[in-house]
Amino acid sequence: MRTVFLGTSAFAVAVLERLAGGEHRPALVVTRPDRPRGRGRRVEAPPVAEAARRLGLELFQPADVNAPEAVERIAAAAPEAACVCAFGALVREPLLSAHPMLNVHPSLLPRWRGAAPIERAIMAGDEQTGVSIMQVTEGLDSGPVCLQRVEPVAGDDTYGSLSRRLAAMGGELLIQALDERPPCRPQADAGATYAEKIEAHDRRLDPGRSAIELERVVRALHPHIRARLELADGTALGVHAACARDARAERGEIVVQEGRLLLGCAAGALELHEVQPPGGRAMDAAAYLRGHGDPGWPAG
Repeated sequence: MRTVFLGTSAFAVAVLERLAGGEHRPALVVTRPDRPRGRGRRVEAPPVAEAARRLGLELFQPADVNAPEAVERIAAAAPEAACVCAFGALVREPLLSAHPMLNVHPSLLPRWRGAAPIERAIMAGDEQTGVSIMQVTEGLDSGPVCLQRVEPVAGDDTYGSLSRRLAAMGGELLIQALDERPPCRPQADAGATYAEKIEAHDRRLDPGRSAIELERVVRALHPHIRARLELADGTALGVHAACARDARAERGEIVVQEGRLLLGCAAGALELHEVQPPGGRAMDAAAYLRGHGDPGWPAG
């Protein structure tokens, strides 16, 4: 089947690679424009753009995918189906109705519609998530679903480990949907939840919450965003790895107990395994303590 692929993020790359390796190889890849990233604000291409070039696929990076010239360029590729995965922009009419359009969404819809379904599933302590293949509609991830597959969430899963499995699953399900064209069934709005975009406050490790909740935040934001522990002096530690412990520590205090770096929480303590000082590199807790000694600090 002749396809066009719309995607942007690193998650979408694995799906694109799977699609490009078979008979549904995209005639055109559509992604977002290059933009400044990181502290240096260097202009960089989206991961899907880099993948498309590596795979020898025709690439198109419109400023607005719904603009008439973009709609015409996609139509010129004569797709029998448009495949969407983590594109990061809304598709509107007339493009929305111009081609059959399937979206790869990493959740068990209607749970976790929206921008950050993998992160929110881990933060919520969900025991399972999965991938849904759905028709794109004007609503936010609310279109009819034609395929779903369940994936367990392990107790030590991070965004990195879980997203790799879900991306591989998404590629397989997308191929199955294109091959078999299964019927789509409307989603039930009852029980729908929304995976809001990760904002600055979501990164903050608040010692007023339980250690188990904070461990989930750390895992959900590793390695792509990183949780932050605010200190009383106005600085913050990046936290790459941590786990909940049944240990005693005053809420909001950062202490060393038996060589472990602990943050006292509302329930239990969060052991910090890997941290990143301001302007520094990531390091394990032992290396951090060698450079900073016994902190005895309050968190901010």
